[in-house]
Amino acid sequence: MSGEIVRLKSPVTDQDHVAGPASAAITIVEYGNFECIQCGRAYSSLKQIRNVLADELRLVFRNFPIVQTHPRSLRAAEAAEAAAAQGKFWQMHDQLFTHQKALEDRDLIRYAGRIGLNIERFKRDLEENVFFPKIQSAYEQSLFAERVTGTPTIYLNEIRYTGATDVQSLLEAIKQSDPEGQIQLPERAGQIRQFVRKLRQGSLGVFE
Repeated sequence: MSGEIVRLKSPVTDQDHVAGPASAAITIVEYGNFECIQCGRAYSSLKQIRNVLADELRLVFRNFPIVQTHPRSLRAAEAAEAAAAQGKFWQMHDQLFTHQKALEDRDLIRYAGRIGLNIERFKRDLEENVFFPKIQSAYEQSLFAERVTGTPTIYLNEIRYTGATDVQSLLEAIKQSDPEGQIQLPERAGQIRQFVRKLRQGSLGVFE
């Protein structure tokens, strides 16, 4: 991370979608949308990193649908919030990111069934746009308070991260964000590259 330091102005609260404990050494806040290809790539990287770091990583996802360029992103965000209302945000989050090209209502309903939601309640929430005001309010907060203009926008321990979102780049940034050395990662970039190769080959025994 280089250049001007931009700090997160909106702290994590119990209104956020959070995976991982508050005691984690690293908190990643992502402003993303489910139709954004770059967000999909970041999702893949973060999933691998979560498997490695476990309780040392807290991941926070904030909806930032950009309908001008991603017309299905708002509906997908509504689906994610409807799933959250039934306690299954992260399950829907994973379904949406692994099926980014299938985000029509019929697809969303299929994912809802797949993760065990109450389908009638889910369909009603979508039909009545129950969560649109919440998404719109969060969008405006992100736009004006954080100056978020694109996705993914990522913060590492409340500092905006502007680097690449591949596994190696993120791990190197995480290492730099952990000056107290709470996370056990290789010290040098070359060692991290070797670590990432093993991770991709599944030889670290960390995959679900």
